[in-house]
Amino acid sequence: MAIFIDSFPGRTIRKDGKEYLYFGGTGYLGLQLDNEFQNIFIKNLRKYGTNYGASRKSNIQLNIFEETEKYLANIVGSEASITLSSGYLAGQFIAKSLNSVDYQIFYAPNTHSALYHAEAKSYDTFSELNFDLRKQLASDENKVPVVLLDTVDFSGKNYPEFEELQSLPLHEIILVADDSHGIGIVGEQGNGAYTKLKNLHPKELIVCGSLGKGFGIQAGVVFGSQQRIAALKETAFFGGASPAAPAGLATLMDSEEIYEQKRLILNDNIKLFIHNLQSIEKFDYIIGHPAFSFSNEPLVDYLEKNKIIITNFKYPNTASSLMSRIVLSASHKKEDIQYLTQYLNTLS
Repeated sequence: MAIFIDSFPGRTIRKDGKEYLYFGGTGYLGLQLDNEFQNIFIKNLRKYGTNYGASRKSNIQLNIFEETEKYLANIVGSEASITLSSGYLAGQFIAKSLNSVDYQIFYAPNTHSALYHAEAKSYDTFSELNFDLRKQLASDENKVPVVLLDTVDFSGKNYPEFEELQSLPLHEIILVADDSHGIGIVGEQGNGAYTKLKNLHPKELIVCGSLGKGFGIQAGVVFGSQQRIAALKETAFFGGASPAAPAGLATLMDSEEIYEQKRLILNDNIKLFIHNLQSIEKFDYIIGHPAFSFSNEPLVDYLEKNKIIITNFKYPNTASSLMSRIVLSASHKKEDIQYLTQYLNTLS
């Protein structure tokens, strides 16, 4: 059942007049309610305004867009990047651009809906995907295969090792990866999965994602080669869409020290949770990532009875399976995590 609240859900939320600890959402670094981060955003809001609705192709150009794109490309290690107004739009941008007779689309297991555009099969296993992929490559069809996947799919099978992905003939494949839950959070200085994927030597690598989860701003991004990004910038899709709010992009560039501090706090919280929990094997999780998934509806009810609310809903639509997930953030205090693990341990 949905819980309606009147302000951003931080480390706590109020329900029926009572305070609950909140371990959900995707605000991993706890930036949205951080005073220092908000002050930087407000400063940039006064400089750039609340919104910039003009086309990126306009005769008036704001420097902050290209400055941020160079900055982000440097963080992840790509040749270039391009920003958009949301991570979902970034995924749709790539999916649409590759939906042509020149490409054959394949969706890896657990791929997010942001990457779905073409009529293509979604695979339950990498072995099935591998079989059909090699079959297509052996055929007379003159199409370049494109494999789309999520880096952090919460099954633990992709990032950081990408073992099953490596079974594919990557040197013949364009690899498109959604790193929404990785960039800003995992990797060296929050650089996400780009470098790890690049080291697998795909024919071409394109990475997209949201900047909201790891960087706390409303925007999306696409990383790739200079040639690919230049081609994307020439599309009507890019020219016709309103860009990300420049105040947010400027805040991203101005908040490097805050991001670093928050990642350290988050990492300590993850370590504390794992150390204190007696039955970590009951959860699906990725080393270094703050989300811990499970399938146990009575546990959700038990936690709520003890003033703890977690992520628990059907996603991405009501026909989907139930998503139950404990999410730690940098805004949580040590005593919050100790309280949570105390009740989780009573059931182990």
